[in-house]
Amino acid sequence: MTDALKRLSEEGVAIWLDDLSRKRITSGNLAELIDQQHVVGVTTNPSIFQKAISSGDGYEQQVTDLAARKVTVEEAIRMITTADVRDAADILRPVFDATGGQDGRVSIEVDPRLAHETTATVAEAKQLAWLVDRPNTLIKIPATKAGLPAITEVIGHGISVNVTLIFSLERYREVMDAYLAGLEKAKAKGIDLGGIHSVASFFVSRVDTEIDKRLTALGTDEALALKGKAALANARLAYQAYEEVFSSERWAALEKAGANKQRPLWASTGVKDPAYKDTLYVDDLVAPNTVNTMPEATLLATEDHGQITGNTIAGTYEQSRAELDAVEKLGISYDDVVQLLEDEGVQKFEESWNDLLKSTEAELKRLAPSEG
Repeated sequence: MTDALKRLSEEGVAIWLDDLSRKRITSGNLAELIDQQHVVGVTTNPSIFQKAISSGDGYEQQVTDLAARKVTVEEAIRMITTADVRDAADILRPVFDATGGQDGRVSIEVDPRLAHETTATVAEAKQLAWLVDRPNTLIKIPATKAGLPAITEVIGHGISVNVTLIFSLERYREVMDAYLAGLEKAKAKGIDLGGIHSVASFFVSRVDTEIDKRLTALGTDEALALKGKAALANARLAYQAYEEVFSSERWAALEKAGANKQRPLWASTGVKDPAYKDTLYVDDLVAPNTVNTMPEATLLATEDHGQITGNTIAGTYEQSRAELDAVEKLGISYDDVVQLLEDEGVQKFEESWNDLLKSTEAELKRLAPSEG
């Protein structure tokens, strides 16, 4: 077996696992993935926690205790999820120390119902950072219009952030701007910029899913020839934007003050269309100083048969722009697609959160001590 994951790491791609559960922590599986599969970080989201907690594995004692204390369902969810994130952060702490804080990170998301409320998002981010109380945590904030000023404010407090649900190139530039503005705020307060880290989660596969659906509906040879190209083109042009912003004079001043670049993170890298190779969004998005957060199936597929051939983003910008332009010329609006995906992304996380509320509430009732 070729060690594709080792090669990927050597090319400057940090491998993060897009999953977390208590069973993964207590069974030693997470430690094993770090030790053997080059995993150096973990991302979570409401869907991941909903799946983990509703499976019930390992949560019964904590839920029983929470039920005895008669806590609200919202408080119960925060106690459960932050406990998992804290434990995962402790397991990843040696990686955090070895990489000077760049990796060894665990992400936890603000309540998705706050996605369009700036002040509430900031308050929730501060609360989560306090609750988890680990230096290797990233607080996830969605890149909605209301999320952008929240990113600036939270970074300005010295809290490290994972910006999530980025689909468009324009919004990605706004995210980087929000990060730099936050660093400038932190610098003005005398906060050590070296301790602030951030990643920008640029979503990949969902772009193909939506655009491919529209190309298939058109059905022409020209349209069908473009299937499976938009997501990679979009992500590669995002990397071009990253290179531009982090070679600017504005960035140079912050770097001189000890700031860290906000790395692009490729999210949603599990392939949705079985017609495509299952390692497509790993093999074809290799570039220095990036993160790829993978579901376990994608991680193991990459280990087994990933084709890591060096940098697969350099030299692709002209072709990527031409591919997106070709899609637009067929009458498929890029702006419409990315806005739809952002709206759907927030909605999906809200639905998962609401499902989590319902299933946790049911468990609290089931395990509540009988009176008397």
